[in-house]
Order: sequence, then C-alpha cells, then structure tokens
Amino acid sequence: MGIIEEAVARGQRALSEYQAKLFLKEHDIPVTREMLVLGEDEAVAAAEDIGYPVVLKACGPDITHKTERNLVQVGLDGPEEVKGAYAQIVENLGGDHYDGVLVQEMIKGERELVVGLVRDPQFGPCVMFGLGGIFTEVLKDTSFRVAPIEKYDALQMMEEIKAKAILGPFRGKEPADRDLLAQILIAIGDIGMRYDAVREIDMNPVILDGPRPVVVDALVVLADGSPETQT
Repeated sequence: MGIIEEAVARGQRALSEYQAKLFLKEHDIPVTREMLVLGEDEAVAAAEDIGYPVVLKACGPDITHKTERNLVQVGLDGPEEVKGAYAQIVENLGGDHYDGVLVQEMIKGERELVVGLVRDPQFGPCVMFGLGGIFTEVLKDTSFRVAPIEKYDALQMMEEIKAKAILGPFRGKEPADRDLLAQILIAIGDIGMRYDAVREIDMNPVILDGPRPVVVDALVVLADGSPETQT
C-alpha cells in the first residue's frame, strides 16, 4: 500500500510534511534531505549526518501554522543549538500530537518559487506555478494549466509570470534549470490525473539552490472518501 492509500485508510485529511516529501520524491521531484526523529540525541545525530546548518520543524498531519506557532527553528549550527531548538519545539506544541521532529538541510538560495495542484470544479486538476515565499499571496504572480501538461506547457508557464527574470541570470546567480522545473510541473500534473484522493498540493517555497529547484516545504491535502487512484 502506498503513502496516499495508507493515509486515506487512516482517515488523514492531509499528509505530514515528511510523508508529503516522500510521496513527491517517489515521483522524481527534488526535495530537501531530511530525517524524522524523536528525541534530542536522534536530532543531533540526524543533523550531523545531514550536515550543518539545519532546520528543525514539528511534523504531523494535523500540525498547521508551524511558523506562527514557533514550531520551526532555522539556521542551527551545532549540537547544542539543535538540542535547544528541539526542546523549544516540543514545549511550543503544548501537548498536541506529533509524529516527530523533522531535521532538514537548510537551503540558502534567495529565489523562491511556488508549484501546486488545485482541483477546479469545471476543469479538474490544474497545475500552478509562480513566485513563491512570503510574496505568493500578496503578489499572486502565478500561471495555471489544466492537467496533464507537456514540456511545452511547462516552459510557457515560466514565461507568463511577471517575475520571470528571476529564472534567468539574476544578481550573479546561475539561470534556473528550466528542464528540471518543467519535469516538476509535469509530475504534479500527472499526480493530479492519477490520484483522485489528492485534492491539493502546495509546494512553497521551491528554492533555487544555484540552478537546481528544491522543494523546501510541501502540503498535500486529501479529499474525504475519494478513491485512491484512477484505474
């Protein structure tokens, strides 16, 4: 049984971030290196395996608004910082259920994108691409296509956003790997066509680590009572 099927069987309304990243990775979408841990010692071991600096996040399918609740600690650069951050996250959870704490590599790129999937009542699954990070909701600089899409559609979406210049040589940065970005967009469309139980995907931010796009945060929302996959 796959990640989506197991989550639906358990009655989850969404995947945890850890589950979401595993699911996306199965579809050849590049995600951050990360480990789900329980306990400060496990967190330190994971951080040293991944390499400093790291990010710690509370992880669970019902945990939302992580930043607002101080359930994310970034830029941790040593064992004592990791232990302190782990303890702070657990304290801030206030008894809420969680699967563990995610220890994640810290991606330092300055260019942030958003990639997503939405289900339109008329057109069905649609792929979304645009400017990510804190500006997503403010600027609404996005482009949409009805799934499934091909490489031509994906490349065209990149040209349609107002901030398309950040995909080129930008402030001394290498141009984005548009071929890999296109593969990500195509894969999201394919997921929308294949998995009826996936109602929405929000990958924000997708940070350009040099030319390479990497999914740093991901939300996969599940629909109630939907079949797991199309046959």
